[in-house]
Amino acid sequence: MTNDTADIHAGRKRAAALLARATVQELETAWNRQGENPKTETVRGPETGLVMVKGRIGGGGAPFNLGETTVTRATIKLASGTVGHAHVLGTGRKKAWYAAVFDALWQESPTRDFIETELLSPLEKRLTAEKERTMKETAATRVDFFTMVRGED
Repeated sequence: MTNDTADIHAGRKRAAALLARATVQELETAWNRQGENPKTETVRGPETGLVMVKGRIGGGGAPFNLGETTVTRATIKLASGTVGHAHVLGTGRKKAWYAAVFDALWQESPTRDFIETELLSPLEKRLTAEKERTMKETAATRVDFFTMVRGED
């Protein structure tokens, strides 16, 4: 893999992860901000199914089946021939469709900057702020345990 290909692959992976965590409202807002909506053809779905979630003991130990979760996937093709895919947790068919369209648009150079500035960057900022807030809330409830040794023993 060349550096350019690796960069595109890493960027698309980042975009897909962010699109999966976006709300339907965020996706619809970005959709409505576009000048002209792209022509799309549905290749697959949106369709909902179950996937097995695997866990690891201690984060790195032996794997085990944790349980099933609902996932919705969609695949679309733009008029230009670019194909976009999306997988989102839950039963959000509209969210999966929007995410697939934005995945395809992100792959095309003329629309990548729009997707980055209007959708992915604000989404990344929101998710970072939520993570920081959760970490602060968790830190506020932290209890440090220590053992006192009695001198008589």
